[in-house]
Amino acid sequence: MASSTAVEIGAVARVVGIKTAFKNFRGGRLVTLPQRIAVIGQGATTTTYATTKQQVSSAAEAGQKFGYGSPVHLAVAQLLPNNGDGVGSVPVTVYPLKDAVAAVASVGDITPTGTQLAAAAYRVVVNGIKSEQFVIKPGDLVVDILAAMSIAINAVLEMPVTATTAATKLTVTSKWKGASANGIRLVVEGDMTAGTTFAITQPTGGLVNPSVQPALDAIGNVWETMALNCLDIADTTALDAYSTFGDGRWGALTRKPLVVFTGSTESDVDAATTISDARKTDRTNSQLIAPGSPNLPFVVASRQLARIAKVANDNPPRDYGSQDATGLIAGADGVQWLYNLRDCAVKKGSSTTESRDGVVTLSDTVTFYHPSGDPTPAYRYVCDIVKLQNIIFNVDLTFVTKAWDGAPLIPDDQPTVNPDAKKPKMAVAEAAAVIDQLGLNALISDPETAKKSIQAEIDSENPKRLNMVIPLQLSGNTNIIAIDLPFGF
Repeated sequence: MASSTAVEIGAVARVVGIKTAFKNFRGGRLVTLPQRIAVIGQGATTTTYATTKQQVSSAAEAGQKFGYGSPVHLAVAQLLPNNGDGVGSVPVTVYPLKDAVAAVASVGDITPTGTQLAAAAYRVVVNGIKSEQFVIKPGDLVVDILAAMSIAINAVLEMPVTATTAATKLTVTSKWKGASANGIRLVVEGDMTAGTTFAITQPTGGLVNPSVQPALDAIGNVWETMALNCLDIADTTALDAYSTFGDGRWGALTRKPLVVFTGSTESDVDAATTISDARKTDRTNSQLIAPGSPNLPFVVASRQLARIAKVANDNPPRDYGSQDATGLIAGADGVQWLYNLRDCAVKKGSSTTESRDGVVTLSDTVTFYHPSGDPTPAYRYVCDIVKLQNIIFNVDLTFVTKAWDGAPLIPDDQPTVNPDAKKPKMAVAEAAAVIDQLGLNALISDPETAKKSIQAEIDSENPKRLNMVIPLQLSGNTNIIAIDLPFGF
């Protein structure tokens, strides 16, 4: 046993010295990378807030800080719902965006007409969010109806619009400015046989989304593993910024890759895959879709992300198929994608969902990455990226340590009495221990072959450099099960 350094070697007088120091006894055991979610979106136009990143723990906190009914608030409400059915312990950090200087809100209107024959109750529904009920009685004037509608809408904090009255119509204005506000949709529910009818002009005119670059610049050396983009999928300028940022995160010196999710409710497969199909080498962006859903696109993405992030955090090698995105409103049965359409969508770089008994259920979760002529794109499946995140994380834990940093480096066959000295075969042994754990946790396949293939040597030109190769085969997932079922009499 080596001499203790708790008491100096030259000490003579009686004393007991106890030196306390941390030592890593992990012994190669796998440590799961803690997932983190970054929400990149706007607050309400009328709310004053700082653009510094802030971790939030509830939808109410997000609403208080960034404005109720804003994209940030509505997105966080899906990740951290009041019933606890969200991401659990996964941290959610908001990277707030301000409206662009030239931005314009989207505006729509509702015009009631007719003569009410009997008292009836109604609601205005905005992207699945219901207003308070309002009542129209025989003899009510248009001004009375408009006032009741306005009060009913503005009484609901999470409404993405504010309502104001004019002479003959109710005007609704998005709570944030930009093209992403054009996804707002209005519906009036109630007894349409009671006399009053409602003419609706859906909100349009939203212009100029903010730049996402300030949010990306604020991330820094923090491993945000997944990000939610609250802008619309058509904003390719934002997608470009995410892709460029994401490619940098794969760099050997950064080693913190992430996936950025954007929502869509497009029901036509060709239209839904136009952007993803054009971005064949984009391994950062991912489209989460619910065909025909009345929910806002970023709400669709946020609710699905709540399921994805939790599985990735709890069981990294597992895919996300059959996860129920409860809380989302599924589109009509007739616009849901059958298998051939889902297969086409995945091949064009879009994730897919199914509607099972009216519940939006995750199917394939993929990035845009699908280079022409490549039948098995390396960065297609999000779960494979999560596996790689965990592999990188555990290799980091092994070699980015004080024990290895600056240690004397000598050839395998050289004797030494220096307890800090390192040899290439020691690096091989530590890498093999990591591989064993990756195999036990089903992150990789065939760990024995991987261990035999590890290479480590001192660089022939630079004695301060250790070169290593650790080849791995990622585990697969049961996405397809093909069964032949012969029968006879």
